[in-house]
Amino acid sequence: MILIYESITLRAIEPEDLELLYEWENNVSLWGQSNTLVPYSRFTLKRYISNSHKTLYETGQIRFMIDVTDQKRTIGTIDLFDFDNFHGRACVGILIANESDRHKGYASMAMKCLISYAFSTLRLHQLWCNIIETNKASLQLFESHGFILCGQKKQWIKGEDRYLDEYMLQLINDSYSTV
Repeated sequence: MILIYESITLRAIEPEDLELLYEWENNVSLWGQSNTLVPYSRFTLKRYISNSHKTLYETGQIRFMIDVTDQKRTIGTIDLFDFDNFHGRACVGILIANESDRHKGYASMAMKCLISYAFSTLRLHQLWCNIIETNKASLQLFESHGFILCGQKKQWIKGEDRYLDEYMLQLINDSYSTV
């Protein structure tokens, strides 16, 4: 599946993405944002990639690779996970892997594309996310796309020198009706 918005493309994971995923999933500097505590092996990632053909309804998650279309270059991932079909909701996570690719609008384009897919194609009722208080860029990104702060978990995440709050944000698809 390929989704396109302006200068980015969201596409399915390919076997050729193994080394990029291995690098990103094992980059300790990114672990604090994703609550990762252990590295991923190539074997585990190969197995994940080999199962990526399964649907969101089978696995409860879907990951898209974010490509800069005209450069044919992969810069990150955007995920739907913790999918709940009954209640029509999923959690969103996004990674723009390299600092040099951040603050260029790529994350915003990927978010706009994912939201459209989630609400128009999957017909989800809501998207949600958890963001650590120190990740100001992610808070700004999600709020700029209509996500509303709905909760604050005090001292939820163990940081380097203190416990950090984690915020929960939601985006409700008001156009969806169960009637």
